[in-house]
Amino acid sequence: MINYIKGFLSDLFALGISIVMWIPCSFIRKLTCKLVMKEFHFSSKLRRNVDLRTPYRISIGINTNINKRVVLDGRGVLCIGNHVDVAQDVHIWTEQHDYNSKSFAAVNARVVIEDYVWIASRATILPGVTLGRGCVVACGAIVTKDVPPMAVVAGIPAKIIGEREDCLEYKIDTESWFK
Repeated sequence: MINYIKGFLSDLFALGISIVMWIPCSFIRKLTCKLVMKEFHFSSKLRRNVDLRTPYRISIGINTNINKRVVLDGRGVLCIGNHVDVAQDVHIWTEQHDYNSKSFAAVNARVVIEDYVWIASRATILPGVTLGRGCVVACGAIVTKDVPPMAVVAGIPAKIIGEREDCLEYKIDTESWFK
């Protein structure tokens, strides 16, 4: 009975977060993130329909931009740095099933996204990955291993296809009250 109540309350909390993340007012979404996330800097932006899973294990730094329909999975701890740009429809997973397990057991691992990282649309980041400072993940890439700083990766699985110049001093500034 206790597990049933815990599950119900967890589902109710997730529903509440989903409703808030749908509201077309960034101030309300930011305030909610400040209250439920492990760490959230108010200069960061979360667009509508961001899917927050276990938000109390998610940290987001300064001037980070999270676009619409992004999945942020905090079950295995997710740390996102400063000045990070996450495009729409990106999935960042910290938990997956062990395909060799007889019981299909869940396995989780921390994901770290360092400063000035750019993750393009529809990319997927898998558990245990660290994206180094200033790296770029191309559209549709599936990242299964750590990406070194300033590398540009693409493909399935993601492989290094280039390198970014180290002149990163920009500030992502796309504030809007109703996005």
